[in-house]
Amino acid sequence: MDAAAFGQVYQDFQEFHAYFAGLFGRRETRERSGHYLQALLVQSGERRNAENLSETVPESARGMQRFLTDSPWDDDAVIGRLQEYLAPLLGHPDAVWVLDGIDFPKQGRKSAGVARQYCGRLGKVANCQAEMFLAYVSPLGRALVDKRLYLPESWTSDEDRCAAAGVPEERRSYRSKTELALEMLERAVESGHLQGGWVAADDAFGMSPSFRDGLATLGMHYVLDIPAGFTVWPVEPEWTTPVYQGRGGPPKPRLVAGQRRTMEQRAAAIPEDAWREITVAQGSQGPRIYQFSAQRVRATKRRKPGEEVWAVYRRNLDGSEPRYYLSNATEDTPLETLAYVGGSRWRIETEFETEKGDVGMDEYETRTWAGWHHHVALCLVAGAFLLSLQQAWGEKDAPDHPSPSLQGSAGDAAPGPVRAG
Repeated sequence: MDAAAFGQVYQDFQEFHAYFAGLFGRRETRERSGHYLQALLVQSGERRNAENLSETVPESARGMQRFLTDSPWDDDAVIGRLQEYLAPLLGHPDAVWVLDGIDFPKQGRKSAGVARQYCGRLGKVANCQAEMFLAYVSPLGRALVDKRLYLPESWTSDEDRCAAAGVPEERRSYRSKTELALEMLERAVESGHLQGGWVAADDAFGMSPSFRDGLATLGMHYVLDIPAGFTVWPVEPEWTTPVYQGRGGPPKPRLVAGQRRTMEQRAAAIPEDAWREITVAQGSQGPRIYQFSAQRVRATKRRKPGEEVWAVYRRNLDGSEPRYYLSNATEDTPLETLAYVGGSRWRIETEFETEKGDVGMDEYETRTWAGWHHHVALCLVAGAFLLSLQQAWGEKDAPDHPSPSLQGSAGDAAPGPVRAG
């Protein structure tokens, strides 16, 4: 990058920071917010802790640390402004909200939320912090747009521990990960900056009836991963009434045995000509093409037939690595749309890697509630600046094709064949 190009980037950053600066209060804090963002974007050779960040900007390590842990600025207000900023860059009627968690290994027991729990990053139970994120994925690009720190019950039941880590009193009641996810979605819908009526998430969310009900209450359509053993019923299940034996009350109707089947069992019974090849995205290694099929079924609820939904099945072209989804989309929804929404979920995992590598989202060294929320909020803001540069330079971080209209007729989820199997 030559001096002229670098100067333009710096000017762009100043204008970008001005969009958020008023949320930080006093002039000194506003200046530190700009320095912190600059340091996140510039520092890459070492961990982005306060000491290393201070070496890249005119700020002391102590000043950086105080900005994170002691300054009273509202990270929720920053997240709201972030979503407002992203609206003209990413807003699209075919956008999908994507929810996922990420676990960061952490030593000790004093850092807010740290506990021995399953750590997806390590694939085992370990000391870690569990964090929840909301992403906005559209044909114009993608970004992380909100965050939550999960507090296990070992934390919410310990007032002294919460107080020592600076957890606000209103956040000391236990909230499950699905509740935190719904909270982020509700807030985004209420703010109204980013529009989207579809939600994708992994099977930890798909298995939760309360989460699925919460999305329906919000008016959202979902395509959620579910495990192979998830059971469903026919849309019109068969009932039988035992013959009355003349003793006691009349017998009640019972469901005919053998109707409740796993997703894996139903997929195995699908004829080959009912599978269709659909390209769901253009990946770095070429188009992502899978075979899909779908059926209307009833989800199991309390061991009995529940709401009518779509059961969506996906497999590789050679029949390997099957995946399963559940969707509350309307009966006339094209299979291409279900495939497109379900295929949007992997993008949040790519965004996690981008945020960690480019702005050090996982490199914080702070124990307090405020420190974590401040650092991660600014990492999401820094990521938005990089997105704005990509778009300004014509390097759109998104497939170069239109998505299928999620409200319209069937179409390719991406360029490529959509044909009978």
